[in-house]
Amino acid sequence: MKYMVVVEKSDTGYGAHVPDLPGCIAAAGTRAEVLRLIKEAIEFHIEGLREAGERVPPPSSVSEIVEVNSA
Repeated sequence: MKYMVVVEKSDTGYGAHVPDLPGCIAAAGTRAEVLRLIKEAIEFHIEGLREAGERVPPPSSVSEIVEVNSA
């Protein structure tokens, strides 16, 4: 499965979350590290849902880049 991940840069590093998996988050000092950690978090999150007998939400989020004038 392929889930959309939102990666956000902050003053101290990077954060990531998965809109289709509420509560599935990661934070790290580098973009590469946060991507590695969010992949692990997704796998762990799905495993936890299955063990609890809950439905695993299918990937449904998509992203678009919207350009706007800044003037």
